[in-house]
Amino acid sequence: MQFQLTEETIDPTALRNEMLDLTAGAYCSYEGWVRDHNEGKVVTALHYSGYPQLAPEIATTILDEAKDKFHLIDAAVVHRIGPLTTGDIAVWVGVTAHHRGDTFLACRYIIDNVKHRLPIWKKEVYADGTEAWIESNHCGCTDPKNLEHHHH
Repeated sequence: MQFQLTEETIDPTALRNEMLDLTAGAYCSYEGWVRDHNEGKVVTALHYSGYPQLAPEIATTILDEAKDKFHLIDAAVVHRIGPLTTGDIAVWVGVTAHHRGDTFLACRYIIDNVKHRLPIWKKEVYADGTEAWIESNHCGCTDPKNLEHHHH
């Protein structure tokens, strides 16, 4: 499965079942949820925008790094794009390995790198009717409309 950008609701049970492997002794997953607040403001919805030409390539690199580093059998990331509401799963990570220790470390490595390196932007919609693109810590871009200024 590797990496997927999707507008569909993320189904962690179906994703886990897809990863089931009888050679694996351990499975670990991570879910990033849409919470109802950020820095004191009440959040009612989010909108994620991704850069589909670049995101899969970078995500695959992150997954390959994790596989090598933590001796994984398999690793996958699914990230939502489009409109989300509070309680939705925004990002899901799943990994399998022979030993449990590797799966915990790999999940952390993957989500931290996805947050830092993937060209995905988050716009928050607030209860007061305002909205804002949230500063992401990768590539110096805060707004996907500035993508033509994107340099690595």
